[in-house]
Amino acid sequence: MGLSNIFLVVSFLLSGVASLKIQAYFNETADLPCPFTNSQNLSLGELVVFWQNQEMSVLYELYLGKEKPDNVDPKYMGRTSFDWDNWTLRLHNIQIKDKGSYQCFIHHKKPKGLVSIYQMSSDLSVLANFSQPVMSISNITENLSRNLTCSSIQGYPEPKKMSFLLKTENSTIVYDGDMQKSQDNVTELYNVSISLSVSLPEATSNMTILCVLQTEPMKTQFFSSPYYIAPKDPPPPDYISWIATAAPALIIVCGIMIGCKQKKQQQQPGVSRECETIKMDREESEQIKKRVEIHVPKRSDEEIQCVVHSLKIPSDDKSATHF
Repeated sequence: MGLSNIFLVVSFLLSGVASLKIQAYFNETADLPCPFTNSQNLSLGELVVFWQNQEMSVLYELYLGKEKPDNVDPKYMGRTSFDWDNWTLRLHNIQIKDKGSYQCFIHHKKPKGLVSIYQMSSDLSVLANFSQPVMSISNITENLSRNLTCSSIQGYPEPKKMSFLLKTENSTIVYDGDMQKSQDNVTELYNVSISLSVSLPEATSNMTILCVLQTEPMKTQFFSSPYYIAPKDPPPPDYISWIATAAPALIIVCGIMIGCKQKKQQQQPGVSRECETIKMDREESEQIKKRVEIHVPKRSDEEIQCVVHSLKIPSDDKSATHF
């Protein structure tokens, strides 16, 4: 039985076989496993091993221990390597076109022909990370609106959503728009962009604007560099208006202070004269008191005794009246 006929027969046998899910990144390497246990300890010289894609194009063939490139499709030539220890085929330089189903087959070569002893199917998906979104913001307009644009390139698969986020201290606002996309005819990678005119609230606190790209099937989010909007500084104080408002009050206060000072100065001489008059009266009173003390005659001891003796004479003694 030829190898081409074996491929056709095996394709029908694989209809109910469960598939392994394999992911690989663009321009990198995909591992297509064929986890054969080899319980019979068969040597590679007794086996025919090969991989084919969903279109039954051969990626690699190992025939009785030797690589056989005759049946390999040209697009896989030089792109594969076989890991003998792990029974894994490595497909290098992965492209978007490489996504799809792959099958590995192992046959035992016997005298009567090839006997299928193992088979495994794998589903390969290819991913390409988009570049970091690049966001640009135009100058603010009269109605506080800004023109926001964002773009990202060379990713796969087609992204799900592209939007802008406005973050403040207490909230997050999402601005959605129509995502424009284009696909390269050769690499099949996508380029996407979005453009919106957004009316932004007046900044009373710090605000941050971000562009977000959401992809499938991993639901990975790619963020642009943040754009910060600081609140406007309060206007400087209007010193001229303040001075014009405060000047009349200052003039009135100054006038009151000057008037009080003048009144105080006028009152101080009268108080001084009054104090001097009181002082003179006190001095004069003291001088009079001294003069009185000086002119009072002092009685001698004999005169005092005479007075006392006269007080002792009876009132009916007439001779006492002539003393």
